[in-house]
Amino acid sequence: MTPEIAPRRRLPAAIWVLGFVSLLMDISSEMIHALLPVFMVSVLGASMLAVGLIEGLAEATALIVKVFSGALSDYWGRRKPLAVFGYGLGALAKPLFALAPSVGFVVAARVIDRVGKGIRGAPRDALVAEIAPASMRGAAFGLRQSLDTVGAFLGPLLAAVLMLLWANDIRAVFWVAAIPGVLCVALLIFGVREPTGARPQRAVNPIRRANLARLPRAYWHVVGIGALFTLARFSEAFLVLRAQEGGLALTWIPVVLIAMNVVYALSAYPAGRLSDRIGHGKLLALGLGVLIAADVSLAFSNRGAWLWLGVGLWGLHMGLTQGLLAAMVADTAPPDLLGTAYGVFNLASGASLLVASAFAGWLWDRYGAPLTFAAGAGLCVAALLAVAASRLRVQARIASTGPTTSSGSTKAQGKTGAR
Repeated sequence: MTPEIAPRRRLPAAIWVLGFVSLLMDISSEMIHALLPVFMVSVLGASMLAVGLIEGLAEATALIVKVFSGALSDYWGRRKPLAVFGYGLGALAKPLFALAPSVGFVVAARVIDRVGKGIRGAPRDALVAEIAPASMRGAAFGLRQSLDTVGAFLGPLLAAVLMLLWANDIRAVFWVAAIPGVLCVALLIFGVREPTGARPQRAVNPIRRANLARLPRAYWHVVGIGALFTLARFSEAFLVLRAQEGGLALTWIPVVLIAMNVVYALSAYPAGRLSDRIGHGKLLALGLGVLIAADVSLAFSNRGAWLWLGVGLWGLHMGLTQGLLAAMVADTAPPDLLGTAYGVFNLASGASLLVASAFAGWLWDRYGAPLTFAAGAGLCVAALLAVAASRLRVQARIASTGPTTSSGSTKAQGKTGAR
């Protein structure tokens, strides 16, 4: 008899809405971020080290705040109100960049903007995990990441068009960036209904020692992998500055992030669907290998085919890994601690990002761009070896304990590590 083919399941509509919410906010944010490094260096006179520190501080702030917003969403049993507040704060911060008279003002605006990102990040990811069927989480996170990244290249594209029309008036572009931010908040308020089943019957402090002890070893394995990935990958601001160093005209600087994010957007959803079918470890290793190739290309040259090859490979690495790591957190964390789990995961990644961006800025100022990207490739190799060693340890542990199913530990470890 011919086996029946299971009908193809569709992702819930709310996942698509959350994806378009991310798309609009990324248009708003990336219109600013595509020009901000050049604005700080050329208009405000900041050093490369200052750019690295500001970028690292801003992103680390967002990731650290996620710990508290994620834990609060677990305690409250509500994800959407915190997400709305976070997106609203991000929208309100956008006009501050247009008003900035100094680097210090940019720092304040950047931190406010990233606090908003931190507040919305963990509750939104937990909301995606709760809305999506468990067997489709990779696809759900991949789709949201893909739409998010469409916004990440539409933003720089719109910035480039406006720079051409308005004779390189960066501040005017920053003013326009506030519009999609407002639209994003409205779409979230009216377009997403939160699942009521996620609310706890009794509020419990999720960051008590007893609750944190419920996070399994497989989850902490994912946290460690995420920190290693972030340590090996510094801010995308250095891609923009590498292109400027190679002589790319100011008007065309946003095209760097457009190219990176086109590749990112095209690869994120297919990679997410693939992660629902094959091993996580294989995709993680592939992502690191692609990042090594990107760093080598950017270290070799800052113009022509080598520059654009490096930018494209950087985007491909992001598409292969970012949604995958988010799905791995959902697969290994208890349902009532999803917000806290995403918060702790992003805290570890935030600390790594601060170190990586500051280190990259120092290397660039002291020794130049080629050594900066070469050092990134070296860190990638170290991370790849650590991931491979971790997988071998998990496989050895499973082999020694046998196919035990009386407790969930062996099964959980096998899903995350052996895959």
